[in-house]
Order: sequence, then C-alpha cells, then structure tokens
Amino acid sequence: MTVDRTGLARHEVPGAFDTGAAAYDRLVGANPGYHEHLRLSARRMRLPGGGRGLRLLDAGCGTGASTAALLAAAPHAEIVAFDASAEMLAQARRKSWPPTVHFVHSPVEELAASGISGPFDGIFAAYLIRNLADPDGQLRALRALLKPGGTFAAHEYSVRDSLAARLVWHAVCWSIIIPAGRVATGDATLYRHLWRSVLAFDGVARFRQRLAGAGFTAVHSETMTGWQRGVVHTFLATNPEEPA
Repeated sequence: MTVDRTGLARHEVPGAFDTGAAAYDRLVGANPGYHEHLRLSARRMRLPGGGRGLRLLDAGCGTGASTAALLAAAPHAEIVAFDASAEMLAQARRKSWPPTVHFVHSPVEELAASGISGPFDGIFAAYLIRNLADPDGQLRALRALLKPGGTFAAHEYSVRDSLAARLVWHAVCWSIIIPAGRVATGDATLYRHLWRSVLAFDGVARFRQRLAGAGFTAVHSETMTGWQRGVVHTFLATNPEEPA
C-alpha cells in the first residue's frame, strides 16, 4: 500500500475528493487565474483546426474545469473525460456540455475495463500524475493511448526546484486553501493532502526526465502568470512518430 506524507493511501484519494466535491468549484473559483491557467495549458497543446476531426482524452477531469478548458481550445473535437471520484464526476455531469463530450467513471488504472481505448490525438492531464501510485507506469500507459505524433500535456504543481515557489505554496495553503476547505466542507483532509502531495512531487526538471523515461519526446515546460508563476506548470510532450 502506497501512502503519501499526509497519511492518505492512494486508493483513499478519490474518496477525499468525493467528500470535497460539492464545494470544489466554489473553492477553486476563488483562486485567481485557476480557470484561465487551465485554458492556457490547453491552448499550449496547439491543437489544429479548433479540434475538428480530433479525439481527445481529459485524464482526471474532476468537476469538468479541465474539460471546459480543453473544449475552449478545441471546440470541434470529441472529448472523452474520466475521473476516479464518482462525486466529482457527478458535479461535472450536471453542467451543460455539447454531445461531443463524454464522461466516464474510472480510475486511470482501469481505462480498458471501463471502455476507454485509443487512439487519441491529444491527452490533457490536470493535477492527476501527482496523485498516482505508479506515475511511471501510468505515463507509459497514457502514451500508449496516443497516436504517433500526438501531444500529451500535464497541468501540474511543481515547486521542489524553487525555494521561492515552496514559500509561496506554504503561505497560500495555510492562509487560504486549508482554512477555506475546512470551512466549506468541515474536513480539511483533502486540502492538507494537496499541500503535502505538492511538496512531495517531482521538481520541474525531474518530471521532464520522468516524461522522457516514459518514452515521450520533445519534452518541455512553461509556467503560469500571477501568483502561480513557478508553482504551476504546463508540461508538454509528444508520442514519437512510428518508424517509417
């Protein structure tokens, strides 16, 4: 059993999100730039033609904020979005979506059993990889779902390489995120997990190495604007073309 520094077992993380689901949109909506930064990461995938003719996967879609960002970047694409938290997914499904968007309840480890199969032209994973028990194995599995030449984008916190970013993260968590989460839900477990899991996650350079180790090429990253500069990043990578 893999346990992170909060004491939460990885298989308990979806349950923590279930508990926080009803208040989740309200809390992240109070974060300046949260939705705009998701849209920025989706735009950085540079999906052509507004997504016309493309099939995209939103991995770990939560309440649908990342799905909306992907839809804004590629309004004509077919989007399959999945999440392991039933309550987060229920919040997503209550929103208005075009018929090209489909939601599936599934952990990332069981996509085939849940009817999700490739190939996809692009995969967007927001705040997912940090919460996986086997990030290397699941990155390889996600790459296997991509078409050759397809783009993978991870929108993720990464502060290990920067003392300034870690100090900002500590300050924001303990002055805003954890107290607000406790008030909104009566339980700060999810938000303490967020604080600790970000501190434990890869630095920017290490995560780029992890992506390369999973077989991706053209790996690079770009950060955000505002208070999340140096704290949240878009990691971009390509599934290499098949040999001629």
